[in-house]
Amino acid sequence: MSFNQIVAQPRSLREAWVALAGLSAVFLFEMLNTSILNIALPVIGRELHASTTALQWVTGAYSVVFGGLMLAFGAVADRFGRRRIMLAGLALLGVASLATALVTTAEQLIAVRAAMGVAAAMTTPGSMALAFRLFDEDALRVRALTLISTVGLAGLAIGPTAGGLVLAIAPWQVLLLANAPIAVLALIGVRYGIAADDPDGLHRDPLDLPGMLLGTATVVLALLAPTLFVDQGSWIPWAVTAAAAATAAGFVLRERLAVHPLLDLKLLALPLVSGGLAYKAATGLATAGLTYLVTLQLQLDWGWPPALAALGMLPQVVVLIAGSAFVNPFVQKAGLDRAAWISSVAVVSGLAVYGLLGRFGYLWVAIALVLVAAGMRVVGVVAGLNVVRGLPRDRTTIGTALADTASEVTSGIGIAITGTVLAVVFTGDLATSPWSPRQTGEFHGAVTLASLTLTVVAAALVAWGIARTRPTA
Repeated sequence: MSFNQIVAQPRSLREAWVALAGLSAVFLFEMLNTSILNIALPVIGRELHASTTALQWVTGAYSVVFGGLMLAFGAVADRFGRRRIMLAGLALLGVASLATALVTTAEQLIAVRAAMGVAAAMTTPGSMALAFRLFDEDALRVRALTLISTVGLAGLAIGPTAGGLVLAIAPWQVLLLANAPIAVLALIGVRYGIAADDPDGLHRDPLDLPGMLLGTATVVLALLAPTLFVDQGSWIPWAVTAAAAATAAGFVLRERLAVHPLLDLKLLALPLVSGGLAYKAATGLATAGLTYLVTLQLQLDWGWPPALAALGMLPQVVVLIAGSAFVNPFVQKAGLDRAAWISSVAVVSGLAVYGLLGRFGYLWVAIALVLVAAGMRVVGVVAGLNVVRGLPRDRTTIGTALADTASEVTSGIGIAITGTVLAVVFTGDLATSPWSPRQTGEFHGAVTLASLTLTVVAAALVAWGIARTRPTA
């Protein structure tokens, strides 16, 4: 098969298998890097003599750099080519993965993880934009994005288990070295399955460097603040939060005044864009808060060992993976706009069920996990697709980056809210057991307050999204 035949406009998923394999590998790398290393942290701490703070940054460096640079690289990709930037990011991923074999200190590992975060920021926003332009029909786009996200979510689900099995027979470095063959697979798929960018589809305005710096600083500080609120009780979290608010205000002012802004704020007023972002933000907020609270409840409140607690999360894992078979029929029947708000309502409903009934037994926890996972499974495909649909052709990558950033930031906010409520309501050391009856009551009250607070905020975001997209239905 010739190169021209491969990159011709496909009429089915089968005809686009090379490109879809590459884009699926991109999403797999992103999800695996989110989950697979956590199980190795005790081993890494012993071998590299890492402090608690250093171990925190072994995982945090990837997320902070990834989230902070997505907007900047989205703008770069829209100007210089999504495929070109993705290929460069995959090459960086391969090099950073191989560098793991040379790591001898925690600081070196943190640097490697930060480099992987840069690679993720270069590749992830472009994956949806490239998948979007592979096909002309929305039905094929939904099926393609469902396939890609299923591969990634499978990696997220099996990452900790697979990591544990690998550690039983191999050193922890293998967990990161595995990114190298994934990067090669992705590079081959994107290089030979997707045509070079059409110059007419690129954005020609100069880069807004001050906007890029302010936008990156805003996201990085917003992602740092939640961790500080959970771990520290001093003035530092408030100072970081204030700095995030200040840089956000500076970013908005810069974008309003710039001749060629990084992010044209008028695009945020487009119905599909603002609605899609609201749905993504609500889902990120609710999912992060629920997962955090359920994990604490199963192990600390109910005394389940880690292995049993992992099984307790199984309803969510099953729905995320197996739910792919139901996404396409549901979207075809409901339509893109209705599917987005219905699935978002499911996420909010699941969180409300947990907040009101979760302490009365695992059945209610399982129902909440299923509702949230089912809603998230659809929102992850449809809301992001709606954002891209609502944007001009030359702004699709920055739109995808904006949707991913909304999820990253609100996920951090969700954890910040739950952690802060627990810190205020619960007296004593949360991780020390057994609890007294008073502490158990405080935990139940904190869980109810935190989850219902998140429910109200997420519901407001969903209501806003429905109001914004209804005129387009």
